[in-house]
Amino acid sequence: MKLPIDTSAIAFLCALAPEPVIDFETRRPKADENGEPLYVIQLLAMGDGSADLIAVKVPGVPSPAIRQGAPVKVSGLVAQPWTMQDRSGVSFRAQQVEPAMAAAKAS
Repeated sequence: MKLPIDTSAIAFLCALAPEPVIDFETRRPKADENGEPLYVIQLLAMGDGSADLIAVKVPGVPSPAIRQGAPVKVSGLVAQPWTMQDRSGVSFRAQQVEPAMAAAKAS
């Protein structure tokens, strides 16, 4: 089940520059169902007196302005719980991650 996340009260900073998602078995870059390359961006999510580091997968080549320490805007963020044998966790995926300055100008 995919759980949508309201990001209106969360500030995001890029913790590490985007990297291509690599298929574990083939060691080749992964693409989404539309053929768009998948990237993972480590983000610091801050809100209500707490902060967490999350890895967010996003389709398409990210803007070069998304670099370590840059504020970003995250659109269409969903969390998906997963379980594999004795391990479990939550993966995050977004429709778009863009520089916060570009998002503010577009508004």
